[in-house]
Amino acid sequence: MEINILQWIGYAASIIIALSMTMNSIVKFRWINLAGALTFSTYGFLIGALPVGFLNGFIVCVDVYYLFTIYSKKEIFETLEVRADNKYLLRFLEFHNKEIEKFFPGFTYVPEMNTISFFILRNTAVAGLFLAHREDNNVLKVGLDYVVPEYRDFKNGRFIYLRLRRKFIDDGFDIVKASGRSEKYTKYLKKLDFKEDNAGMFVKVLDKTK
Repeated sequence: MEINILQWIGYAASIIIALSMTMNSIVKFRWINLAGALTFSTYGFLIGALPVGFLNGFIVCVDVYYLFTIYSKKEIFETLEVRADNKYLLRFLEFHNKEIEKFFPGFTYVPEMNTISFFILRNTAVAGLFLAHREDNNVLKVGLDYVVPEYRDFKNGRFIYLRLRRKFIDDGFDIVKASGRSEKYTKYLKKLDFKEDNAGMFVKVLDKTK
């Protein structure tokens, strides 16, 4: 019975590490790989395989180091506004089309609707694209808020809806509205304090007192 339990621990560790290899997000990869390496290290010591235990213990330390670096690193966020017919914008949408479809099923780019169009830059690297248009005078309706896989850690969202709040207010917007087109995007909106209204839209009131 004891041997079976140890075998299951080894199988679980292998599955967790294999799962980590499928992650696009660096942060998710590090967390899941950490869990797998920790389980494998425990397994190695339990069965007396010291090289397995020490090697995976080292991997645990590496994952902890990089996670600490990721969470403690001060990143510089910027926006790069672009015109509706910008060639890089069009190429970006084309290149990420399949991924965009997962989060925004049925999304179609309509250039003439854009009121606000900008790329989100993290340390000058393109991390995402934000497209929105004016609706009902003071409402900013989000058409696309896409983040490339490597940067899906909610920092982009917090930058847009917290740090850019004053910009939106100065442009005459009181409310940001978005459609939860997919389960993942709905979860993202709720994480950023959007509230679902009676029409099934997600709404965030821009606080002018902050």
